[in-house]
Amino acid sequence: MPLELAALAAPGHTAVLVMEMQRGVVGDLARFPDLRAICADRGVVPAAARVLAAARAAGVPVVQCTAAFRADRAGSHTGNTPFLRGLLRDPGHMLEGTPVTEVLPELRSPDDLENRRFHGFTPFTGTTLDQVLRSLGVTTVVGLGVSLNLAIPGLCSEAVALGYRVVVPTDAVAGIPAEYGDAVLAHSVALLATRTTADDLVKAWA
Repeated sequence: MPLELAALAAPGHTAVLVMEMQRGVVGDLARFPDLRAICADRGVVPAAARVLAAARAAGVPVVQCTAAFRADRAGSHTGNTPFLRGLLRDPGHMLEGTPVTEVLPELRSPDDLENRRFHGFTPFTGTTLDQVLRSLGVTTVVGLGVSLNLAIPGLCSEAVALGYRVVVPTDAVAGIPAEYGDAVLAHSVALLATRTTADDLVKAWA
């Protein structure tokens, strides 16, 4: 474990942001079977669970960054990307108040905070996440979850633009195809965040 990781991600100024680890994204109700399969093949959920257990034990706040849509789509710009236009042909996709929006049971705790968004692909824009983190004294965020296609790079760039330092455990994130996710980690995330592993974070918080 790099010596600087213990200081960079020290409890007291660190929070974990869990991106869209929801039943309708990578769980039993997943709309994205390829992403779910990559997560299973690479052990992303167990790695994330190890990080979250260590964070909670060390007093590091966990924020579940979740996505949902209202039935009337109010508050969501549904026509400005091809991806969203395709998804929302299904009127039940990630519908607020339904089981698809629930965080995977093995990753959630009653003490976690939730940052729900109804628009876009990233956790800061249009939400109170920045204000919540600053109220907690957070200066470093650990980003994990899905996906390396959109949400994780977006998290990193938004966080850096707002002045946070970012840590990404590479075994607790995934993208599709898997090789593309690896390239994003190597050539984009590496420019913005400190890359580490779940086990090294566990050691840092022990």
